[in-house]
Amino acid sequence: MSLSAGCLQLEHRRTEFTSSGIRNLYFDTHAVVCLLEENGFTTQQAEIIVSALVKIMETNMNIVYKDMVTKVQQEITLQQIMSKIANVKKDMIILEKSEFSALRAENEKIELELHQLKQQVMDEMIKVRTDTKLDFNLEKSRVKELYTLNERKLLELRTEIMELHAQQDRALTQTDRKIETEVAGLKTMLESHKLDTIKYLAGKLSGV
Repeated sequence: MSLSAGCLQLEHRRTEFTSSGIRNLYFDTHAVVCLLEENGFTTQQAEIIVSALVKIMETNMNIVYKDMVTKVQQEITLQQIMSKIANVKKDMIILEKSEFSALRAENEKIELELHQLKQQVMDEMIKVRTDTKLDFNLEKSRVKELYTLNERKLLELRTEIMELHAQQDRALTQTDRKIETEVAGLKTMLESHKLDTIKYLAGKLSGV
């Protein structure tokens, strides 16, 4: 009986909270009380816990709804904004009639000056490009002349090297011939000395 009375009392509180008119809280206090009682809590303890949870959730929802606006407030704000936009449009039309003409003339003047400045820059760029191209062609011609001169010098140097190699080969050939001639002469002299020695030895042996 105590359990049923406690559940009915919390159910009545849940009904009062959810039927407050403005906001609904989908929170079944009756089920939570019954669950707490099934897990060893007394009816009074379960009701206190659920009441605390309900108060916490009410406080959180009050904080959330505090920064929210209703549809009526949103429509009023929208109407105010649209009214201000209409006023701004009127001011813009008046400003266009009075000051926009002067601003447009000033803008046209600035555009003309910018066009002239752009033309001057383009002319200067063309001039610089022409001068650069001329300098490039001159430098290219100078490089070609230097290349041709270096090629000529390289050819002359190569010819001189070949001539030096030829002279060196001729000198080596002459040296080889001289060496061969000297060697042949030495061989002939050596043979003559051998023959004289043999004759000398033969004479000595004959005299004995």
